[in-house]
Amino acid sequence: MKKIIILIPVFNDWESLIKLISEINENVKDYKNISFDLMIVNDASTIKQPKLIKPSNINSIQIFNMKENRGHARCNAFGIRYVEKNKEFNNLILMDGDGEDRPVEIKNLINESINKSNISIVAKRIKRSEGPIFQLLYQIHKIITYVFTGKYINFGNYSCLTKKDVEKLNSEASLWSSYSGTLKKIIPEFGEIDSIRGKRYFGPSKMSLLKLLMHSFAIIAVFKYQVFLRSTFLIIILSFINMFLGNISIFFQILIVIFNLVIFIISLREKEDELKESHNNLSRIEEITH
Repeated sequence: MKKIIILIPVFNDWESLIKLISEINENVKDYKNISFDLMIVNDASTIKQPKLIKPSNINSIQIFNMKENRGHARCNAFGIRYVEKNKEFNNLILMDGDGEDRPVEIKNLINESINKSNISIVAKRIKRSEGPIFQLLYQIHKIITYVFTGKYINFGNYSCLTKKDVEKLNSEASLWSSYSGTLKKIIPEFGEIDSIRGKRYFGPSKMSLLKLLMHSFAIIAVFKYQVFLRSTFLIIILSFINMFLGNISIFFQILIVIFNLVIFIISLREKEDELKESHNNLSRIEEITH
């Protein structure tokens, strides 16, 4: 029987997780020849975990309780590495635990992965549910990413990975900082489904302006060498047209230098040794049997 593991990081948002598990269960009920295991990575939540119930269409639920809070990206990195080293599986699905990765779309991911079994599938975001300011900033993030890296990244964590791609990802240092950037960097080909970004089940979004900036810089930092080369080219071009722009040209050159410095500092978060030792942050594994 084919096995799919669904990896879900969570920090305090237990109410959303309970609803998400229920909706996943409803949306996978027609797959009689696939076994679904849920891997919940508890990022050292400060709110007590409520009683979880394993629904009928889910084979198993395991809660991986971490000692220290290290953030969403590193929960994913830990999960990817743990699954590759310790689990038997055919595919690994990553999704957020707050409802923004809509469980109704999990069927599209699974079906596309069945149709294209040799490649991973990502959920391409075609519409978002946030307000106009956030959406504008998100579009600016995508433009800056493309200008400085040459990469157009229109997906997040929601994806269905093949086993061979999980093996490729698990030793990449940049995975410790950015999942989507690393996937774009090392996987030459993957399929897509259209995805509408959902609304959080409960409470306001945790994605502040600062977190959006850090998220954007972390993705760009994966391609730091391309950023340096493209920035050098831009500075040279600005030098040639300096006679027309004057001080404005110098201002943009300084901004580009500062931007590269920020990207370099962010890239220092890509620590291969911490990725390889991420299992040391695991406190205990809790099995939900019924």
